[in-house]
Amino acid sequence: MTECRIDRLSADPTTTAVPDSTLLADHTTLRVGGPAGRFVVATTETELVETVTDCDSRGEPVLVLGGGSNLLVSDDGFPGTVVRVAMTGLQADVSACGGASVKVAAGENWDTFVAYAVEQEWTGIEMLSGIPGLVGATPIQNVGAYGSDVSHTIDSVRTWDRLERRQRTFALADCGFGYRTSRFKREPGRYLVLEVGFQFQLGALGSPVAYPELARHLGVELGTRAPARAIREAVLSIRAGKGMVLSPTDPDTWSAGSFFTNPILSADEAAALPADAPRFPAEGGLVKTSAAWLIQHAGFQKGFGTERASLSTKHVLALTNRGGASAADLAELAGQVQRGVADRFGIQLVPEVNLIGLTTSTSA
Repeated sequence: MTECRIDRLSADPTTTAVPDSTLLADHTTLRVGGPAGRFVVATTETELVETVTDCDSRGEPVLVLGGGSNLLVSDDGFPGTVVRVAMTGLQADVSACGGASVKVAAGENWDTFVAYAVEQEWTGIEMLSGIPGLVGATPIQNVGAYGSDVSHTIDSVRTWDRLERRQRTFALADCGFGYRTSRFKREPGRYLVLEVGFQFQLGALGSPVAYPELARHLGVELGTRAPARAIREAVLSIRAGKGMVLSPTDPDTWSAGSFFTNPILSADEAAALPADAPRFPAEGGLVKTSAAWLIQHAGFQKGFGTERASLSTKHVLALTNRGGASAADLAELAGQVQRGVADRFGIQLVPEVNLIGLTTSTSA
């Protein structure tokens, strides 16, 4: 068995740099959000836990901030303490028979970690390339894309339990993973993720390709395997074509990714949809449909909105800041889309993005 320990995955300072400004617009991919009452950068687990525990003991509101890629923060900002997670490091035990057992600090950049795993021929997360944010956020949302999600490779999540004020480590079976959810999301704010453990198989081939668009891009049949490096490149290409890879020069990427989750419906609700609506089997006999399809067929096309806030010109599921948008502009756009889909199909779209200090208006 070989063992390695890395203090930081990338020497590139841009992966961990933090602006001095306490304006939350400088810390979110939507580029909106007012000031923080206090802003703390936690570079160690002790600093994170002690800062949050101190605030909890005084009843001060706390916002734990990762990559800021899944937040829409009010123009009024956040009145309490914002703690940015910035712990780094990776430890791996690798053997030919056991694969790679890897522990990653919560503050590591997710896509940097994916790139490193592909380089090391640790298979299983190559389909999740290009997703913005930090490693510690991935189990909360059970981040997923292109037929995969992090629950396929996570084997443990080490946390600080703010309620019991102690460290708790959860094995995979205890994480309560489901479609874009987990026990950590169902008890919002209770657990601070400190470190995520992964278990990978070794090899140059990635996991079986389970997503039709990705299979077509790679030129392979569904369920077959392709080189992990090729899968990563294909995923990055597809995501870039949809404005889902961050770019400082492309307003289509000034978003929080997919703003709404794909609705999970009962069999009767799914049957009431038009015949050509997408339907995919979900757990418990339920049916998943496509939020993007619902949005388009409710009359909202790419680029719908105003010159400040609109749907992406590449993908209707992303709400974008075209430059100078306020949080209120984006919340109003989200509400318009929700009302339109509800009026047309009787389905309430649920934001995947965390709303801080505001709501979307779902009634006219």
